[in-house]
Amino acid sequence: MRILVVEDEPVLADTMAEWLRRESFAVDISYDGEGALERIAVYDYDVIVLDRDLPGISGDEVCRTIVAAASPTRVLMVTAASAVRSRVEGLAIGADDYLVKPFAFLELSARVHALCRRTSAPVAPLIERSGICWDAGRREASRDGVGLSLTNKEFAVLGELLRAGGTVVSAESLLDKVWDEHIDPFTNTVRVTVMKLRRKLGEPPVLETVPGVGYRIP
Repeated sequence: MRILVVEDEPVLADTMAEWLRRESFAVDISYDGEGALERIAVYDYDVIVLDRDLPGISGDEVCRTIVAAASPTRVLMVTAASAVRSRVEGLAIGADDYLVKPFAFLELSARVHALCRRTSAPVAPLIERSGICWDAGRREASRDGVGLSLTNKEFAVLGELLRAGGTVVSAESLLDKVWDEHIDPFTNTVRVTVMKLRRKLGEPPVLETVPGVGYRIP
């Protein structure tokens, strides 16, 4: 799933992004509201972690823009204001959830996972297909009961393929969902990751390549 972190404190923004990447999310960062709006216009995000107290274009304005566009993107509003009235105002603007600073990073990832399950394409926490069991909550995967040792990207790619329910997923779609905006669109990263994942899934082969189209797990 693809996440945008919008936070004007660079150290906090970078730390939040790194934490969420460890959860196998693809994460982009914006340090201000203007940059956030530019990214929202280009990329489809599942969840935006949005600081309400941004300089210039505020978090409230960013949230209103998302709501006005009828976007399925979920908004997790973050603020230092702990008053109930402030939280109510944020939710009234259109935020889907609220997180008060300082917060535990475990709570951050739990709330992001919960919001991902409420997007237009719900994220199943546990998927079983073709002998493969993929558990998002525990970040574990196995085939025929044998655990798989996967990198974050391999785990995320496997999740996208399983969520497709046997249909083909293009390399472009995997690149958009699993990697962030800094990835070179002409890279062979997807092919290499799929190759390594296929090897780890073992025999008989279960991850198919559809030439010129993409990949699938039937």
